[in-house]
Amino acid sequence: MAKEVGISVSSVQRIWRKHGLQPHRICQFKLSNDPRFAEKLRDVVGPLRGSAAHAVVLSFDEKSQIQRLTAPSPACR
Repeated sequence: MAKEVGISVSSVQRIWRKHGLQPHRICQFKLSNDPRFAEKLRDVVGPLRGSAAHAVVLSFDEKSQIQRLTAPSPACR
């Protein structure tokens, strides 16, 4: 970018920092390859679109790849 604009790299970095830009950070979103993904998405998101402005929405996602490292507390048994 510095070359394209004709200013120093440090100037570009200073401008980005001033405006809170962090172009080195990227966000990724993976779409499922499940053939029924769109149908399932509509089932989950559909009811949320018509919910009240102050409604509470709870969502749970099972993380089957994560294992508990310690035993649950007695209150959880």
